[in-house]
Amino acid sequence: MTSTDLLQRWAAVRQHSLDLIAPLSAEDCCVQSMPDASPVKWHLAHTTWFFETFILEQYEQQFQAYHPAFRMLFNSYYNDIGDKHPRPQRGLLTRPAFDTMLDYRAQVDARIRRCISAMSATSEATAARLRQLLELGIQHEQQHHELMLTDIQHLLSCNPLSPALYVTTATAPASTPDPAPLKWISYEAALSETGYHGDGFCFDNETPRHRQFTEAFALADRLISNREYLEFITDGGYRDHRLWLAEGWDWIRTQQIRHPLYWLPEPDGSWSTFTLHGRQPLAPEQPVAHLSLFEAAAFACWCDARLPTEAEWEYAATSEQAALLHDLYGARWQWTSSAYAPYPGFAPAAGAVGEYNGKFMINQYVLRGSSAFTPAGHSRATYRNFFPASTRWQLTGLRLARSPHT
Repeated sequence: MTSTDLLQRWAAVRQHSLDLIAPLSAEDCCVQSMPDASPVKWHLAHTTWFFETFILEQYEQQFQAYHPAFRMLFNSYYNDIGDKHPRPQRGLLTRPAFDTMLDYRAQVDARIRRCISAMSATSEATAARLRQLLELGIQHEQQHHELMLTDIQHLLSCNPLSPALYVTTATAPASTPDPAPLKWISYEAALSETGYHGDGFCFDNETPRHRQFTEAFALADRLISNREYLEFITDGGYRDHRLWLAEGWDWIRTQQIRHPLYWLPEPDGSWSTFTLHGRQPLAPEQPVAHLSLFEAAAFACWCDARLPTEAEWEYAATSEQAALLHDLYGARWQWTSSAYAPYPGFAPAAGAVGEYNGKFMINQYVLRGSSAFTPAGHSRATYRNFFPASTRWQLTGLRLARSPHT
């Protein structure tokens, strides 16, 4: 990829961050609705901080920070960089002002453009490293595009006015078709290779490629729908301890959870759901969303099925039968039963950029595919998303698996 092509991709991704939040006010962009979410203002600053810290600080001649305090304020997890502002307190950062964040982005962007333009005058090794860091920054900001949307949705859902990010006049049809009957796609036991291979971009947690044995299994050809999940609720799924993992049962009882996040009961017995378009009638045929791993596993148990392992999911997604599997990408992240752990032979990249994945490989579960909020082209068959088992504010759903004896 030429420097011009890379610059165009980078500029498009940077602009898309601003396009996503165009309907919001400065007040909307400052608030943090829960510790797991971040204010939009922080997202805009942190993605800019990434380019300033990992590119300008290292490669710009006569580097001078936009503001010395930003190195700490907008550092997310990188201990190699230094101190960090506590994540649960990001919403307290009313200063610097939102306009200052926009100026910060504009100034860093101008300096990055100059840095890229000067790439031809550097050594090939330096230019290659700059391209790698710029690509990583692009992919990192695309991750934040999805996070911004899910964080905004959670924030607006806390408002009793049920405000919409995107105004729409669309309404659900009076009746909706049932999803196609669930079909099971069978796979023989096999020793296959798992993990990224190729010349394109991947995150380090997708490597190294290694052999993985999977027993024979079957995978559902589509995601579970809202209608099917509603049957689980109606049948008392949230009241039957036999369906739940022990920690999940304690969690729903403590939190008094009786349905997916954003589902809202209506006086007539129907359901609505809160979306980025505001409160909308629940569409029965759409894939269910905003499930925790606990809820996904309980539903699977209710169906005499289970969640797939991530090795099974990737094996199926890269097989000759992949075309039979609907909504592998672009609909819902799909929970697997696999704990997030390093692949055999994994070694974090050197320096601060390798710190992220290396230290989070514990107490989380892997999700595969991508969601409707994931930027186009950002995901792939080897992409490993990961969250704690109780996570629900992401666009998470489920695809069932079965072993031959079930």
